Amino acid sequence: RPPEDEEEEVEVGWQEKLFSQFEVDLYRNESACQTPLDWQYHEEIRKLEKAGGRKNCRIFTYTDHDRFTNLEELCQKVTDLDHEVPSYLVERMANVRRRRQDRRPVEASSLKSKIITWEPSEEFIKNNHVINTPVQTMYIMGDLGPYGKLGHREYENVLCTIKVDGNGVITVKPDFTGTKGAYRIELDGEKREVWEYTIENASAQVQPEEEEREQRVFRELYGRHRDYLSGLVGSDFEMPLPGTLRLLVNGEIVSAQGYEYDNLYVHFFLELPNQWSSSPFQQLSGVTQTCATKAVGWDNVAYFCYPFTVDMFYTQEDEGVFPYSLPQWPVLYFEVLSLDFWQRYRVEGYGSLVLPTCPGVHMLTIPTWRPVLGTVAEMRRFFIGGSPELEDLTYVRIPSTFKGKRLSRFGFRTETTGSVTFRLCCLQQSKAFLENSALRQRMQSVLDRLGGFSHQTSVYNVLEAFQRARRRMQEARESLPQDLINTSASAV
Repeated sequence: RPPEDEEEEVEVGWQEKLFSQFEVDLYRNESACQTPLDWQYHEEIRKLEKAGGRKNCRIFTYTDHDRFTNLEELCQKVTDLDHEVPSYLVERMANVRRRRQDRRPVEASSLKSKIITWEPSEEFIKNNHVINTPVQTMYIMGDLGPYGKLGHREYENVLCTIKVDGNGVITVKPDFTGTKGAYRIELDGEKREVWEYTIENASAQVQPEEEEREQRVFRELYGRHRDYLSGLVGSDFEMPLPGTLRLLVNGEIVSAQGYEYDNLYVHFFLELPNQWSSSPFQQLSGVTQTCATKAVGWDNVAYFCYPFTVDMFYTQEDEGVFPYSLPQWPVLYFEVLSLDFWQRYRVEGYGSLVLPTCPGVHMLTIPTWRPVLGTVAEMRRFFIGGSPELEDLTYVRIPSTFKGKRLSRFGFRTETTGSVTFRLCCLQQSKAFLENSALRQRMQSVLDRLGGFSHQTSVYNVLEAFQRARRRMQEARESLPQDLINTSASAV
């Protein structure tokens, strides 16, 4: 075959109609024309024939109004099964057209008064329950039939699909080739022909003046939309007093794992130190549901997914007393208990958690322990339930009633048990944040933003760095051979 007959280059505009040989043969006859679009194509083909015929050979297009575009949208499969049976949802979604939808603009007053539709109609659900962004589609096709035998539908192949939605997003699939090389299409015939094609962006570059005018129009549009949304939401927000920090914690007790007995539940409460307060109606304690465990790997895990919300306020005192009283952060105390079929309950572990000082999402796994008082107590725990309990749950850390200088736990026997996983979403609100952001000052933590409490953050940072270094040293020691450890110890 001569090379000039097998190579073709066409420049296609948006929604530009290029007829294929099949369409020319079809719409040439008046008997095949039924719709107004068919008659329009019939007139265009007659004009093309008078002008000397179509310029394109193998490359043609299907625009947004063609029947191929409609069938291509409706005939797309959800899965790759050969005998796929459409579900009820697929059939309903097929009836919801994403193309050429006439959506009437909604006035601001009516939208503000009817943000929620309490009794939606079926037509309202069909038009609003799915993503119905108006989309215009165009297909660039290739007739890859045998040489000299064009016009057969089975040899038509989609070379490029272009979609433009109502938001102005243009989707080109496959993408422009650029430096990636040509795309290949291999036919399934006897000769196994291979076609290569490239897609290039032939649009004229926008002039700087036009681009600047377009950006100015977009800025004005976005500004009006922002003002419109601000008018809907309003500005009636609560703002803490100066020198006050509001801490909102949306927490979740995710799971508990590694405990001896089944049917676990967690009792927790939040202790507010000095300078912290909450509203009188705020609930600072709670109990989860009783949850049965399931085996995950080597552990038995109970998934609680128990949510809780705590809203607290921190009031800053005079900075002159700072060297004598460091501000404390709220502490979450909790205990894990089990309840069996005979209504025997046992304490499985105690633990505590200092709320994070940084805003954001935090996933924390806290280990727990329980007291051990001897063989009789363990036998009572096994046979009749009940176990040694702490009278004051704050004994897990430093008790709130302790006023001495040193707290000794010598002789108090405990046993390591499982762990509890928390997910905490912390939000902080303060006028100091607005002032610091306006002055563009870089602050290290919320205590620094409130002013005068950088030493507290330094203490926390030093303790965290010490814990990380200790863990690294333990991991390095465990990875060494035991012979080397014993030899070095004996030499010392």
